[in-house]
Amino acid sequence: MTRKHFHLLKTSGHARAGELDTPHGKVLTPVFLPVGSQATVRTLTPDEIKEAGFNMILANTYHLYLRPGIEIIQKLGGVHRFMAWDGAILTDSGGYQLFSLAPFCKITDEGVKFRSHVDGSEHFLTPELAVQYQESLGADIIMVLDVCSASGDSKEKVHRGMERTHRWAERCLKAKTKADLSLYAIVQGGMYPELRKQSAKYLTNLDFPGYGIGGLSVGEPKDLTLAMVELTTTLLPENKPRYLMGVGAPEDIIESVARGIDIFDCALPTRVARNGALLTRKGRVNMRRAIYAKTDRPIEASCDCFTCRNFSAAYLSHLFRSEELLALRLATIHNLRFIANLMRDIRNSILTDSLEDFRADFMSGYQTTNEKTRIDQKQRWLKKRT
Repeated sequence: MTRKHFHLLKTSGHARAGELDTPHGKVLTPVFLPVGSQATVRTLTPDEIKEAGFNMILANTYHLYLRPGIEIIQKLGGVHRFMAWDGAILTDSGGYQLFSLAPFCKITDEGVKFRSHVDGSEHFLTPELAVQYQESLGADIIMVLDVCSASGDSKEKVHRGMERTHRWAERCLKAKTKADLSLYAIVQGGMYPELRKQSAKYLTNLDFPGYGIGGLSVGEPKDLTLAMVELTTTLLPENKPRYLMGVGAPEDIIESVARGIDIFDCALPTRVARNGALLTRKGRVNMRRAIYAKTDRPIEASCDCFTCRNFSAAYLSHLFRSEELLALRLATIHNLRFIANLMRDIRNSILTDSLEDFRADFMSGYQTTNEKTRIDQKQRWLKKRT
């Protein structure tokens, strides 16, 4: 008998509290997955990730295929043993990385020919290989290979990529051999509502155990992102998990949960931490600002993370100004704990039918990043990756 993968326990408006059943334990939703593309969440040990409040992370097939190689990880006992992580793991197929990283990428119906961003070597990835590699890694949840469109792509180009994504999804479904792993489809369609509707209808008819929403947070305005999220979730089955890929700003998580999202992943909390930006209930704060050089209190007094329990803002400021590696670790610990606490509070507010009050209270004191600045930063990040 096939294990039921997702249990929907409570709804509050469109928001949902549930539970994922995986081979490596149960995961409460809504859930955020720290990004460990290279089988590591940068600067942290597995125990520190758990202490921060997480029992599921994301790893990336594209990166692990290039370094150290799928075969090596498989021979060493799979990705869980390789990185000493006993929680659940979701692996991305690598479609987004091919879009944003690989130079000279050529996509055909058969698959993707690309050159490694590491050494320029040439490779070829098919939907069948994407599934095979993820099964070899031993992930709990795996993703189909998809075509990710850019925010400015024409409707014709997005449509072609969407249809290719659909054909690849069917091939991935046929290639899957391990019954205990859950394979999610990815709804595409760019910023075009009618294409989103087509994609959701096509993929839900194939009855995947879960659905990712891809092709968002790629440089478009936030109101457009949320509009596409709101539209897409209404088209997905209520009894299947919904995974918004690549979104991780606190305000975006809250707004997307309110629109029916269950799973998130994003490098943002750990990436901005390494750049000296810490998440607080008032918004991001820059530890290199002079105001923190003499601040003899934690960056956030209400935070229960290791960093805030033990160190002052002045000490963190000193570490960043001195370019000490400990700064990266302490900031990452804080940001991940902030997100874990946020997910806990969101879930509790769903269970008590108080999400709207929580959202209003949180957003009343939280200063979001300027929209133009955010888009410019995203475009520079994408350009740097390519």
